[in-house]
Amino acid sequence: MSKNLVIVESPAKAKTIEKFLGKDYKVKSSFGHVRDLAKKNFGIDVEHNFKPEYIILPDKKKIITELRKEVKSADKVLLASDEDREGEAIAWHLYEVLKLKDKNTERIVFNEITKEAIKNAVDNPGEINYDLVNAQQARRILDRLVGFELSSVLWRKVQSKLSAGRVQSVAVRLLVEREREINVFKPEVFFKVTAEFLSPENNQIFKADLSQKLKSEKEVRDFFNSLNTPGYFVADIEKKPSKRTPSAPFTTSSLQQEASRKFGFPVGKTMRIAQKLYEAGFITYMRTDSVNLSSLALNTAKDTVIKEFGEKFYKKRVFKTKSKNAQEAHEAIRPAYIQNKSISGTSEEERLYDLIRKRTLASQMADAAFEQTKVTIKIKNSEYKFIASGEVLLFPGFLKIYSEKNADSLLPPLNTNDILEANFIEATEQFSKYPPRYSEAALVKQLEDKGIGRPSTYAPTISTIEKRGYMIKESRQGIEKEVLHIRYKNNKISEKTERKIFGAEKNKLFPTDIAMVVTDFLKDNFQNIIDYNFTANVEEQFDQIANGKIIWHKMIETFYNKFHKKVENTIEHADRNAGERILGDDPETGKQVSVRLGKYGPVVQLGLPDEEAKIKPKFASLRKDQHIENITLEEALELLKNSGNGRLLGKDPVSGKNIYVRFARYGAVAQLGDADDKEKPKYAGLLKGMTIDTVSLEEVLELFKLPRDVGEFEGKKVVAAVGRFGPYIRHDSKFISLKKTDDPLSITIGRAEELILEKREKDKKRLIKEFKEDDTLKIIKDRWGKPCVFYNKKYIRLSANAKPEDLTYEDCLKIIEKEFGTLDKNKKKKTTRKTKK
Repeated sequence: MSKNLVIVESPAKAKTIEKFLGKDYKVKSSFGHVRDLAKKNFGIDVEHNFKPEYIILPDKKKIITELRKEVKSADKVLLASDEDREGEAIAWHLYEVLKLKDKNTERIVFNEITKEAIKNAVDNPGEINYDLVNAQQARRILDRLVGFELSSVLWRKVQSKLSAGRVQSVAVRLLVEREREINVFKPEVFFKVTAEFLSPENNQIFKADLSQKLKSEKEVRDFFNSLNTPGYFVADIEKKPSKRTPSAPFTTSSLQQEASRKFGFPVGKTMRIAQKLYEAGFITYMRTDSVNLSSLALNTAKDTVIKEFGEKFYKKRVFKTKSKNAQEAHEAIRPAYIQNKSISGTSEEERLYDLIRKRTLASQMADAAFEQTKVTIKIKNSEYKFIASGEVLLFPGFLKIYSEKNADSLLPPLNTNDILEANFIEATEQFSKYPPRYSEAALVKQLEDKGIGRPSTYAPTISTIEKRGYMIKESRQGIEKEVLHIRYKNNKISEKTERKIFGAEKNKLFPTDIAMVVTDFLKDNFQNIIDYNFTANVEEQFDQIANGKIIWHKMIETFYNKFHKKVENTIEHADRNAGERILGDDPETGKQVSVRLGKYGPVVQLGLPDEEAKIKPKFASLRKDQHIENITLEEALELLKNSGNGRLLGKDPVSGKNIYVRFARYGAVAQLGDADDKEKPKYAGLLKGMTIDTVSLEEVLELFKLPRDVGEFEGKKVVAAVGRFGPYIRHDSKFISLKKTDDPLSITIGRAEELILEKREKDKKRLIKEFKEDDTLKIIKDRWGKPCVFYNKKYIRLSANAKPEDLTYEDCLKIIEKEFGTLDKNKKKKTTRKTKK
């Protein structure tokens, strides 16, 4: 029996630690947090110092039961969760839930999972740091209060099922403000002028740029016309030494940014890989805003640099964390064993480890030395001049291992007053660029720069605002523009044009319409909540709680009293906001045209509701590329033309009714008859490849022939049709999906027979057991090959130790009753769970 029980929060971490401890230690995992705030009444007693009400998470009850058994048989319990605030809170929750006693409970912390670090932690145990626990608790309680109360306001005043949060709403504001900067941006046109010169010594080609941009085609032509007898000469050569210094070791934020830049990793992916590296004992703790390295790490890095590159490449550097509120005394992210060049893992784990190791070593290496050269080239009898720049790498220093950017081009040997010959001079039309949209890594950097959130919150914040529909991460094609090139060569001017794409976006974050509306509403009614300085100040107060300088519930009370009054006042007095924009009037009807948020997204509206006349406005949904912020009146009117009945194709020659195509709830459909006919219109789903813009009247008339009788098979009718999930055939009350190459309008009875028999054979292979008592009850394999009880079109997966071929009819009935609580086929399933036999 093990005398000592070590509890960590991760099973992978437990597995690694167990290798370093002897037989007297047993390592178990809590699988993360075991308790959270109850949902009822926010889980917070506002009247009594914001006392939290915690409940054990449903999926952790079994784990807690197992841990309680282990505690009873252990002489000592060591709580070994992570050393940050979240880890300290996990340790405290375990202490409370497991009813531990101070006399036989110890708190151990470590920054890396190595044998030395674990042994040192066990030999030097401490106690739970309640200041860190309170800082985490304060964050959780404040975020619950702000999130729940703000969300309730949004449900009433903007749209149901919306959410807001202290950090997430500020992050959304950053996206919205950047998008609006882009929307109002007016690109400027200018010409960049580049000359290609020959050096006098060996006719080596080099390029130089005109020192000023020319604003128009006229300016370019005037400049070229002034070069009738040009004389180019070297007016000045300026050489100066320069150096490049390595960056500090990685923090959470800088690792996320660099992994995004070099590998294209999203921030969440970077953190998942780093977590695995940490738990496997390869790197130090990965949630940190510190750039410090321990003395041991500094000495190991020194030995490694000298061994791999030589003495002259080494330079000791001690980096200081810029943030005055860097959280706890963590190290920077570094390898646990810096001397190890590689690790054994997935390719992504190996790449990230290599990046971390190189950055760590580079931080302890000498500067890279360059010689920068600037050559000024003048034109006789002209005020214009060209500038050529270049640099020569004299000593690579840290660039030997960690390249951050490419060096500029080299220049040929030149001397002052050298006469130069120009091969040609070319002016290229350019367009000024709008501010760049945020990538995930760029948003993290902005949050960090503004002091919003902490290392542990960056990735979850981005994930949350994406899940809540406030932003879309995607790539978008740019706009094709015609670019003018004007060339001067041999005293002649020529020009050509080319088509180029501008403004293409790759994996950028785009705020949605709902993000715009919610941000405006919060700015109008809760300015302080999404104020950048306020959010940063709250983070500072959490840091003060962690340092024991202020009492956590007093900090929350100061904030909450004002905030809650504002919530009540907003609910009572603020107007409902759907982000409506009035675009103008429809020239045909004179009715108002507006755009706003509807139940399922942004819509265009024609007219205002007239209750007395019972006239409803007309609506049209916006396309994916259209937004409330920038849609024009003309675009809105075009959408309205195609709404309602949809696009008119013509008349049905049989019935004389109009035929339309339009969008319905589940996609594009064809419609026979008008929406306001006394007889309801008829509908048909469009086939794959058909679009509203291109489908013809003839094609739609064919669709209205569905469902169609294909023929008979085994004395029963075969019918072809199109349903919600695509084209199919129906035979003997069974549905068989058509293949991509099959057309429901032309499928033959022969082909239908093939599909029916193929489906039977497939079902036969899936069948494990049937019962004569009820032919609707079977034991079959699901789509993943797992045995299930199939009943009432529902699958009940059997447990791994069940023997499906041995189950009786009565056994199956018991399984069904346990799953559904009834044998009534009309009764809906209550829960989903594995059953045991």
